[in-house]
Amino acid sequence: MNPITSFLVFVCVLAGLAIGQWVNDYLALVFFAAAAIIAFSLKMANAWQKFVILRMGKLQSVKGPGLFVIIPVIDNVVAVIDERIQTTAFNAEQALTKDTVPVNVDAIIFWHVHDAEKAALAITHYREAIDRVAQTSLREMIGSSMLAALLSDRKETDEHLKNEIAKKTAPWGISVSSVEIRDVAIPEALQDAMSRQAQAEREKQARVILGSAEAAIAGKFVEAADIYAGHPAALQLRAMNIIYEATKERGATILIPSSMVDSLNPSAASLALALATKGIPDPEVVAHNNPSLDDNKGNATMVG
Repeated sequence: MNPITSFLVFVCVLAGLAIGQWVNDYLALVFFAAAAIIAFSLKMANAWQKFVILRMGKLQSVKGPGLFVIIPVIDNVVAVIDERIQTTAFNAEQALTKDTVPVNVDAIIFWHVHDAEKAALAITHYREAIDRVAQTSLREMIGSSMLAALLSDRKETDEHLKNEIAKKTAPWGISVSSVEIRDVAIPEALQDAMSRQAQAEREKQARVILGSAEAAIAGKFVEAADIYAGHPAALQLRAMNIIYEATKERGATILIPSSMVDSLNPSAASLALALATKGIPDPEVVAHNNPSLDDNKGNATMVG
């Protein structure tokens, strides 16, 4: 009983009691009868409610929102329909996908009644029916989908499931706003296998990237070799720079092959090679072994 009806009934009962106490008992009965009529005939629907009324078994009208009056005994309110958006959670356990993988799927559906007459007269319990239809549609969707698509294409799956449920509930006066899959659980053994597969794919991609980098580096080395081949001085400068960079660290010991030292001074190496070919000893070696020759050379030069 709504607050307005309760208040009017209360007033009529108090008036009947007071009149019966001080005026007349028969007149009090009139107020009691008015209270009973008001209690059974005056109804009030909230903004989100619809009252489906049958008159002698036939549809009389759908009332609401606001105050309205029905005829007691003749009229009967068979359903009070809530037209607000409702949520229903549903799931599918151990459902097989198209590639025969058992999964547990949890989802939620948002729906509302847009036709109170159909929701009251076309189906017995529309709330239970929505739950059953949602579960059935979910299982059908899982059976027609691959596991990869079910895990990755969530938006498309939700939209497909929404359309399938909406087709079945439209004749009942129910509209489906959206369907959202909350969780897809797969067996642990399959999770491990998928994890190893993903790791292998990442390793494969890393090796491909590394191979591409090696190929690019090799190409740059080939270009550098071509440049050094045409400019020996550039190669010497590069070698000297490598030695300089290597000797930056304190306490470092560098072992340099003699061939590398010769390559840093090609003129000296060419002179040594020419002297060795003619059988003439290296002047630096002779001067080192006979210091007096070096002094005499200097004196002879001064005399000349």
